[in-house]
Amino acid sequence: MLIVDDEPGVRASVKVILQDRWDVVEAADGTAALEIMRRQDVDCCLLDILMPGMDGIEVLACIKRLDATIEVVLVTAVRTLRTAVEAMRLGAYDYLTKPFPVEELREAVHGALERRALRREARYLRDELAWHEGLDELIGGSAAMRRVYELIGQVARTTSTVLVTGESGTGKELIARAIHRQGPRRDGPFIAVNCGALPAELLESELFGHERGAFTGAHARKLGKFELADGGTVFLD
Repeated sequence: MLIVDDEPGVRASVKVILQDRWDVVEAADGTAALEIMRRQDVDCCLLDILMPGMDGIEVLACIKRLDATIEVVLVTAVRTLRTAVEAMRLGAYDYLTKPFPVEELREAVHGALERRALRREARYLRDELAWHEGLDELIGGSAAMRRVYELIGQVARTTSTVLVTGESGTGKELIARAIHRQGPRRDGPFIAVNCGALPAELLESELFGHERGAFTGAHARKLGKFELADGGTVFLD
């Protein structure tokens, strides 16, 4: 739990209220708060709006760019509709007006942390579902196949180029599709290219595309496989 307020007395008072249930750290301004978040895990941030330097709305936007799962409860001495709408648009969980009852503060923090926990659980379940869906075309439960499934899971979480080897007909494209479905690019396209069926003189054009008039016979612009697969996966067979 991170308390961000430029008034030491406010930080001390809020810390006394919350520290019996949560681990609490403090920051006097937005810059210090963001630095703390880069160094350690923060589940929830209680953030004052009116501060010198970056105001709370600016800090909120930075927090969400840094880690969208961090829940933020904004605090202000002067509540305006415009600020409240902007805070909700940027993803704040709640918006409290000073002075606030102790129970209102505790309920807001508890609700924010509960929502974070639910989002983490939902993400875990989505990843589990993606894992099983990614393997639905693969058959086998032997020790060797279980090792293949483990390797698929490991490489799917990376952004590295993957080399899949094996004799013709052993299912290299199935493995590539499984990696694609379990990785962060699962919602993007999967483009398979049979390089062996492409003449050498057409390979560059097929992979990278060309503009109209780039060479004799280029009557129209053609998108290459890499461009078509933007945000997804290219499988070169």
